[in-house]
Amino acid sequence: MPAKLKSVKKAPSISQAQQNYDRLRRRLSQLGYISQGSVQDRTARKGGGAGYQWTRKVAQKTVTVSLTSEQFSQMKKATDNYRTLRQQLKQLEKLSRNIIFHTAPHPSRRKTLSCKVLGTM
Repeated sequence: MPAKLKSVKKAPSISQAQQNYDRLRRRLSQLGYISQGSVQDRTARKGGGAGYQWTRKVAQKTVTVSLTSEQFSQMKKATDNYRTLRQQLKQLEKLSRNIIFHTAPHPSRRKTLSCKVLGTM
């Protein structure tokens, strides 16, 4: 029975990494308003209570704000944009490190640095 081969992720070439970096940077400029936290629609709950809420952490404390339906829809988009921003920033960081470590001179090493150590994968 043949052994299963592990698929190995290959790092993108420097020109590919630079193109990906520029593409992500342009996408970031298209992002609308951003906001940390989460929003909840509590209008369908039995017993009344707050209709729409925005919740976030401030100094290890949870802060909750009641919202109008218009504020809710705008804050929903802003919190979604924030999550997208965080994800794209992680990708930009990896691409940046990949470009820097492959283009800037560095000392010769006895043992080459892995992608895991460099944080490029």
